[in-house]
Amino acid sequence: IYSCLSPALRPKNLSKSYYSINEKIDVLNNISFDLYEKDFLGIIGPSGCGKSSILNILSSLDKDYEGIINYKENIRIGYMLQDSALFDWLTIYENAILGLKIKKELTKDNINYVLTLLKKYGLYNFKDKYPYELSGGMKQRVALIRTLANKPDILLLDEPFSSLDYQTRINVSKDVYNIIKNENKTFIIVTHDINEAITMCNKIIVLSKIPSIIKKTYVINEDKDYYSLIWKDLKNDI
Repeated sequence: IYSCLSPALRPKNLSKSYYSINEKIDVLNNISFDLYEKDFLGIIGPSGCGKSSILNILSSLDKDYEGIINYKENIRIGYMLQDSALFDWLTIYENAILGLKIKKELTKDNINYVLTLLKKYGLYNFKDKYPYELSGGMKQRVALIRTLANKPDILLLDEPFSSLDYQTRINVSKDVYNIIKNENKTFIIVTHDINEAITMCNKIIVLSKIPSIIKKTYVINEDKDYYSLIWKDLKNDI
């Protein structure tokens, strides 16, 4: 399926270390993978194995690493952080356009796009309310719309449902998946939840404990018990 395509994103031999006064901690060890357009890629691994570090590097928030990253020309990347990170003193609409405002891209077309997203995903009637008036799931939808407002080609999601209770998490992950699919985006999601990764993704990378390597990459179909397979890959590292 990918034989005639070039990856949208290709990290190669990514290595990352952190330094303290007394020691050097090697976190990532030669991480390489290909991300194609319309891929839904999950990254699973034990706590502290560098999953979020990968996203920070791919988003250019962290430039202190070894290795190279090849990006397809004009690829735009959006980063949705672990917490919804909405500002309580701004309305839902003001939060949704904040990224555009910071980047000085608050054009009429972009504003209309944000309003369209708010209407499309059931938030338009709440646009003048404040985050504390919304449920946790609705806040995550606002955070996603704020990320989509910049029209990224690739979305990076860093455990976006970790602060939600179990039932809300299930519902919101479905909402987010459907929104991203409807908007024809590519994404990478970091998660601790194996079922979440299997449900949302067409490919899953399993990382080892630090210094992390890619233990296995799974291409998801309906014929295998991926939960058991991935759990076996993880159990000695947790």
